[in-house]
Amino acid sequence: MRVAAKMFKNYNHPTQRHGTAWLGAFLGIIGLLATATGYSASAASRIKDIADFQGIRDNLLIGYGLVVGLNGTGDRLGNSPFTKQSLEAMLERMGVNTRDASLNTKNVAAVMVTASLHAFSRVGTRLDVVVSTMGDASNLQGGMLLVTPMLGADGEVYAVAQGPVAIGGYVAEGEGGTVTQGVPTGGRISNGGIIEREVPFSLASLETSSIALRNPDLTTARRVSQAINTHFGRQIATAMDSTTIDLVPGVDYKGRIFDLLVEIEQLVVEPDQTARVVIDEASGIIVMGGGVRVSEVAVAQGNLTVRVSEAPQVSQPGALASAGETTTVARSDIEIDDGSDKRLTMLTPGVSLRDLVDGLNALGVGPRDLIAILQTIKAAGALQAEILVQ
Repeated sequence: MRVAAKMFKNYNHPTQRHGTAWLGAFLGIIGLLATATGYSASAASRIKDIADFQGIRDNLLIGYGLVVGLNGTGDRLGNSPFTKQSLEAMLERMGVNTRDASLNTKNVAAVMVTASLHAFSRVGTRLDVVVSTMGDASNLQGGMLLVTPMLGADGEVYAVAQGPVAIGGYVAEGEGGTVTQGVPTGGRISNGGIIEREVPFSLASLETSSIALRNPDLTTARRVSQAINTHFGRQIATAMDSTTIDLVPGVDYKGRIFDLLVEIEQLVVEPDQTARVVIDEASGIIVMGGGVRVSEVAVAQGNLTVRVSEAPQVSQPGALASAGETTTVARSDIEIDDGSDKRLTMLTPGVSLRDLVDGLNALGVGPRDLIAILQTIKAAGALQAEILVQ
């Protein structure tokens, strides 16, 4: 059965003018990469790139601190009471009493400090920290983060951060305007944290382990277990569900779980994926997986647009005329766009992602109209994929 999906909706959006060129260039890049690497749309990947091993994980850290040394771009203490309280408490610890004083500095900013404690990190090693403002500070350029304890989810201190903040943007101000590049209210301190406590975990003591897929899928889980068992020539891995693969190494790798995981993470498998179309309605971005297929369907896109512009003119008698009066004469300019340049595109059964987009590009469809077309094709039952609208 042939299903015609006719779109009569027009989006007046800047991306409409460049949608065809953008999608064409995007598909061209994908084609070049596929040709250069020799891989198909669903390329093979190492297990270490698609899964995580039991116990090998990061731990998130967070802290609250003060950044000083700002050139008048810090928090206004009247609007940020937490900054004032933190400043007073810090000065008291340094032996300076400012409780009864009126503080009005703009060189201090209260910030949240975050970091990721990597697996097997040892005491004394360093890590990167990210600094973000909490109050109305406008710029962290030139700031220095003071000693800030970094807490884990259990409330214990695992690291201490301090150092100069490096930002990735800037602000240039003048009397007539302001130019902002990037986000100057957030920055990073490379190696700004020192680890003070380790997360207790002994990988060598494990007798069994497990693998967790980052993108759960039944087919991928089975392929991973089959690849592991084929490599070792015996039953080591068992797929428990769409995410978990249990590992029982046996006596050959007793006390050598590290060596086992090193061999496993280098094995190559071809992960399967669900046919899915993800649409970001706000920005007009569309991402389609390579497994998307379309049944036989005819698509037409066009609309009737009538534009009427009024340009009244003044008519008056000549300078030497004996009679006549000044009057306004209506002048109307009417333009009709009936979409005659749009054509009907037929997509045969089982067409691929490239065929689908090429066919829609032939209609001059931009990303905004493409969203509506995909949703209509799905409603007609011709799009064999899941649509996620964000």
